[in-house]
Amino acid sequence: MTSRIRFISLTLFSAWFHIAFTTIIFTTTSFASTSSFPLENIKFTQDQASLQRGARIYYNVCRMCHSMKYIKYKTLEEIGFNNSQIDALRGDKPKNTALGKTISDPVLNTLYGQVPPDLSLMAKARKRGPQYIYTLLTTYSETEGAYENAVFPGIKMPDTLNIAVAVNDSRKEEIKNRAKDVTEFLLWSSDPRAAMRKNIGVYVVIYFIILSTLLFFIMKRVWSRLD
Repeated sequence: MTSRIRFISLTLFSAWFHIAFTTIIFTTTSFASTSSFPLENIKFTQDQASLQRGARIYYNVCRMCHSMKYIKYKTLEEIGFNNSQIDALRGDKPKNTALGKTISDPVLNTLYGQVPPDLSLMAKARKRGPQYIYTLLTTYSETEGAYENAVFPGIKMPDTLNIAVAVNDSRKEEIKNRAKDVTEFLLWSSDPRAAMRKNIGVYVVIYFIILSTLLFFIMKRVWSRLD
């Protein structure tokens, strides 16, 4: 009887530890797929000024062909846009409207042979997704009037930031900064609650450590009474 109680206690404690560990892992990680292309080793800080600049680049450049169906105009408040700034972007659209593209799907299909993808989750679509996007935007080249991309040969998307025709290094550096800003925004948009979730995750880890410790000592006390 004593050994059976010990076995049940140990089983329950092991199950609790497994649930706690699994919860921590899923709280602090995100989906990613593999990629073998060598990417720029650039870090993203998610600072508000960069996010706002990136949002404006998306709005003025990327939005022609790419929607962001999971990001609404109202969501831009989370990166510091005030009501007047949001009103200037949305026009007569309701605040709860998602960021949509300006060119219709039939026209895009005619131009590119397919409809360009939604960008809401693009930064999470592959491993090192932000680095992939940044490298993609900054590796266009021009040869005899033909444009090519080192990351995605044969890509239909044009050189939207015009890095292939940059006349000097300072202009290229400016374009790279713009590429970083818009990538920062796409990284944020793929998980707008990431910062909040990570902050909560710290408290979750502390909670499970304390609770697991208490359960361990309770189990030890129960076992001592059975000896």
